Amino acid sequence: MVEVLVVYYSRTGSTAELARQVCRGIESVEGASAKLRTVPPIATQSEDPARPVPPSGPPYATYEDLRSADGLVLGSPTRFGNMAAPLKHFLDGTSALWVSGALTGKPAAVFTSTQSMHGGQEATLLSMMLPLLHHGMVIVGIPYTEGALNETRAGGTPYGASHVDGHVSHGTGLEPGRSALSREEQSLAQSLGRRVARLASRLATP
Repeated sequence: MVEVLVVYYSRTGSTAELARQVCRGIESVEGASAKLRTVPPIATQSEDPARPVPPSGPPYATYEDLRSADGLVLGSPTRFGNMAAPLKHFLDGTSALWVSGALTGKPAAVFTSTQSMHGGQEATLLSMMLPLLHHGMVIVGIPYTEGALNETRAGGTPYGASHVDGHVSHGTGLEPGRSALSREEQSLAQSLGRRVARLASRLATP
């Protein structure tokens, strides 16, 4: 059994829903399991420190989660063409894992969400890949052999799964004004999870 760690940061629920779809893809692969984790918000001096346990949803990720995982998928909303500060802060603390080479050779992938069609998705996905490359991880994308990549009119890129938000959504569990994932966005997120899980299984085979 291989375990793929899915770590994300989400404010409104869109990136969290992408993470759940990635997990569905991972767990559709025989012999693979998904471990879903989030990261705490960054506390400013005027705010209370981040709680050690989130009030709801998956637990916060730890560096031991990274060390023990056979693969990794990272998700973040776009912040001016870059990942959100809480996920960047989490990755900035992985120096010990870099020194030991704990992540070297493991597969990794990324996903994001934006409020607009041209909101910096690809720049964000590429920025999220950089620390993974420094760790020696094997980057997994989405090939155009995936039919949904040619059909999507919303999110979905060869660099990773994505979601274009900004349409009013009712009865989805998301904040008002947020849209549910399209069929193609769901399909591509699941495909990304499957690809990472399959590669993790192959790399873990002696």
